[in-house]
Amino acid sequence: MKTCRLSAPALACGAAALISLAPPARAASSDPYDGQAEWAQRYDAAERLTVSRSTTPILSPQTVAATEEAIQRYQQIVASGGWPTVPSGQQLRLGSSGPAVVALRRRLIVSGDIGSETGGSPVFDSYVEAGIRRFQARHGISETGVVNQQTAAALNVSAETRLRQLEINLVRLRSFSRDLGNRYVTANIPAASVETVENGAVVTHHIAGVGKIDRQSPVMQTKAIQINFNPFWTVPASVIRKDLIPKMQADPNYLHDNHIRVYNKDNQELQPEQINWRSMEALNYRFRQDTGGDFNSLGVVRIDIANPYGVYMHDTPAKGVFGDDFRFVSSGCIRLQNVRDYVAWLLKENPGWDRDHIDEVIRSGERVDVKLEPAVPVYWVYVTAWGGPDGVTQFREDIYLKDGFGGAPSAAAQQGRPVAQNTQSGNRLDPRDDEQ
Repeated sequence: MKTCRLSAPALACGAAALISLAPPARAASSDPYDGQAEWAQRYDAAERLTVSRSTTPILSPQTVAATEEAIQRYQQIVASGGWPTVPSGQQLRLGSSGPAVVALRRRLIVSGDIGSETGGSPVFDSYVEAGIRRFQARHGISETGVVNQQTAAALNVSAETRLRQLEINLVRLRSFSRDLGNRYVTANIPAASVETVENGAVVTHHIAGVGKIDRQSPVMQTKAIQINFNPFWTVPASVIRKDLIPKMQADPNYLHDNHIRVYNKDNQELQPEQINWRSMEALNYRFRQDTGGDFNSLGVVRIDIANPYGVYMHDTPAKGVFGDDFRFVSSGCIRLQNVRDYVAWLLKENPGWDRDHIDEVIRSGERVDVKLEPAVPVYWVYVTAWGGPDGVTQFREDIYLKDGFGGAPSAAAQQGRPVAQNTQSGNRLDPRDDEQ
């Protein structure tokens, strides 16, 4: 099983489970401790200190059994008093020292992210750094090895809450314990990730962008029925009202810059200056974005899925969001990293549609629709906690507050933006209801 690092940390619809087929290379670090001899220690060779890419589907009897085992472990942790709180408000990293590091080390030992043999030193050494990376990987956080505000918040979720989270999600997982089909797709919304499954094993993983808190991606069971290459995007009324009108008020060149045309009821093209943007007049017209992978909000391909919500899965020209921890950025659709690999897998049983032909059609720029034969089952699910057969327990933020604990999402989630702002994604509309 290949070991990998979970990269984490636009408005374009889309919409971790956890990683892409080709995670981006780590940038060179400016950390002054990078040259320490501690980096030569064997901590990074220990299998238990890494989180591997799993080929076990999240919707599978194996995951159900592993989650049941995780519940037993967390029951023992809770019965033993849980884990200590890590002082917040300070950034801990390689070379830090003090009582906060002692508490952090104890916290990681209790949750199994480092071994008890590492001792109780007050120094943030390479063992603690490896444990933090492992913890971050299990929680869908960028593997920096640094305890920042986001990591500290996840560390300080109580063991009791984590146990309840596992118990709630076990019910969800059991509801999918039946036969889901030989070939199917699972999109796990809280993880902002998609996996394709064939013969009981994950074939491809895809980082995804999913719905914002106020424009949630729906939980549903459906089928992928058609692939649209080089699609037009027709802007729906909800996006015209919420996004397009405010953008035109701020920048009169927005439509032109984004290759969006305006048509009246007689299908005659209008110029943007003919519309009163200080009113709702724009709702009387049809807006369509030209095809083009570099600017079209749907990118080069859209995947139609049968549903009453007007959502779908698609490519995006704003690839930067796939490197963010926070990927709840769409109007309900799901957009995919490495979408061509995803489409190639969907079209596997359509004669003549290999990867070379797919690339050729995309290069042509022509609109081509391909019906999937047969249609492929697709499951959009909401799973915030689960166990893996390798003994690694995964948690994700309850972004839509469906676990029933109350409270509120993280500060970044409430603001509806990525933790790390991305200049590639800040000036695009969110597609939804394409050509509805």
